[in-house]
Amino acid sequence: MMRPPDPDAGAAQDMRTLLAAMAAALFAACSSMPDAADPDSDAPERQVDVDGRFEDAPSYAEALKRWQGPEDVNAWIGARFRYDMSRAMQLSETQRRNNGRMPIVTAEAFFAVPSGVCVDLSRFAVETLRTMDPGIRPKYVMIEFDPVSITGNTLRRHWLVSFQRGAGHYFFADSKRPGHIAGPYASTRDFIAEYAKYRGRQIVSFRALDTYERRVRTLATRQPR
Repeated sequence: MMRPPDPDAGAAQDMRTLLAAMAAALFAACSSMPDAADPDSDAPERQVDVDGRFEDAPSYAEALKRWQGPEDVNAWIGARFRYDMSRAMQLSETQRRNNGRMPIVTAEAFFAVPSGVCVDLSRFAVETLRTMDPGIRPKYVMIEFDPVSITGNTLRRHWLVSFQRGAGHYFFADSKRPGHIAGPYASTRDFIAEYAKYRGRQIVSFRALDTYERRVRTLATRQPR
């Protein structure tokens, strides 16, 4: 006499199948993530998935009304920013020496076309925060790495943005990891020490600046070798 099928056994098999599928998906996702940052590029390793958790706006003026602080700016950056490698080559030290300086796009122009490199992204974040919340003291952080050469173009400088809340220092608008806020740190130097390990590059010096433009010579904080 045949036994009727056991519903519990079928449910257990379905659960084992589901768990196996989930494990396979998790393994595939983990294997696709880089173990470390590519030291020769300021481009992100992967795009941040924000699942629509950012406040979009039809214009930059409207965004300034809707956004409340750096978290809103950061979420928009994670969703919208695209790195432009050809522009990185144009802004390299080699090309600037041969062809002169190129303009950095305004915050409003960047909002309309959110593509560029680290300094474009930094200008957008600094000017936006200074309009929205100047009390958190947004600044440019210029990092000078040991130089690398890509297709004959020398690159050494990288830009991102800092702001403060109380005694905490935070860092974001980084083309290497858009949509990420690092902090709090006790100081910029503490952040730089950790960032050098993440990037896998020697940091020669860094500066906290009020502008991305070269106006007066500023004493750099040089890193011990």
